[in-house]
Amino acid sequence: MRSLAFAVAYWFLSIAYTLMAVVAALAPGRKATGWIIRRYVRRMVQAMRLLAGIRIQYRGEDRLPAGGFIIAAKHQSWGDGFSVYDRFQDLAFVTGDHLEKFPLLGTVLTKLGAIVVNNCGGHKARAALKTRAAQAHAEGRRILIYPEGNLAKVGEKFRYRSGVWHMYRDFDMPVVPLATNLGLFWPGEEFTKHPGTATLEFLDPIPTGLPKDEFLARLEAAVEGRTAELVSEAMGRPVTPAVRVLAPDELARAAKTASAAASA
Repeated sequence: MRSLAFAVAYWFLSIAYTLMAVVAALAPGRKATGWIIRRYVRRMVQAMRLLAGIRIQYRGEDRLPAGGFIIAAKHQSWGDGFSVYDRFQDLAFVTGDHLEKFPLLGTVLTKLGAIVVNNCGGHKARAALKTRAAQAHAEGRRILIYPEGNLAKVGEKFRYRSGVWHMYRDFDMPVVPLATNLGLFWPGEEFTKHPGTATLEFLDPIPTGLPKDEFLARLEAAVEGRTAELVSEAMGRPVTPAVRVLAPDELARAAKTASAAASA
């Protein structure tokens, strides 16, 4: 019943606030739309707690640096975005273009200044990421990105993509790794929710100036290492490192290559 009650609230809130945000998007500037979306996010976090029984505790906020920075987060759940966005006044975020497929949502994302990129990556996605992120940086906004580019199941990880490093280098901003175990309670896009206390932990910022390979290795080690510890803490089991799996676009390329080889 918890899961059903939350699902009803999820869609009611999403539709109602999206419609309000579309109307607000007619006003000049981002302020009106941003106000509505922040209220939407707050209501969603409350619904997670009151209906699904999922409480969020935050750790490491004292580690957040002053000024602009990039948050590079583990992505286990559709609830991740709500949980992080709720902690910041004006957060820019990187999201896949799949969200633009929902009616009216593309209009809201544009008005919010969201950084929408193609989920399949490539040169066009990198160019879009650079252009839109540069605008957010120029406005002095903090930026949220999920370096894996996809929702990962608990205990799994994808390749960390280089988009976060390009922003880190181009904008000369520190990156704050963010670990989570929310996927234990709201797994991926699943209907069923599991009550309990999820943890989001901001880790020590990675200082500017590191070369690409060193930066990505340090980011992955921090996020995956602490995420495994948070999962272990919640489940009362030994720490188990995540297993690397192929992302959807990598699987598609592998299937295409195999098909081409078979028909040759």
